Amino acid sequence: MDELIYCENYPYAFNPKACQSCEGRCCIGESGYIWVTPLEIAAMAEKLLLTKETFINNYLLKIRYRFTIKEVAYEDGYGCIFFDRAKKSCSIYDVRPSQCRTFPFWEYFKENIDEVVSECPGIIRL
Repeated sequence: MDELIYCENYPYAFNPKACQSCEGRCCIGESGYIWVTPLEIAAMAEKLLLTKETFINNYLLKIRYRFTIKEVAYEDGYGCIFFDRAKKSCSIYDVRPSQCRTFPFWEYFKENIDEVVSECPGIIRL
């Protein structure tokens, strides 16, 4: 399987082709934080043709000294405000935050592989 993505010290690989049929399960579910950096904020605002201030006011929450993307009620949980319900995918995919880009290779999942397996159909145990 040449298309698999591996990350050193992770007990699994990721098949990105699974995203085509997944319907954005990594974008919906339990509430959580999607942290964004100033550079990511600027890129997302530019994509949406908004000023940085307007983008922050409409799409982000400030938690202490940093920003997280807002969530909205979705089915029995929550969804990222940028989750396109009709297409079942990210509406800002090309400028999505690093936290989203690095999924499923989050430190937490090294020790909690069953959780990521239940969330992501692209996980292949090694």
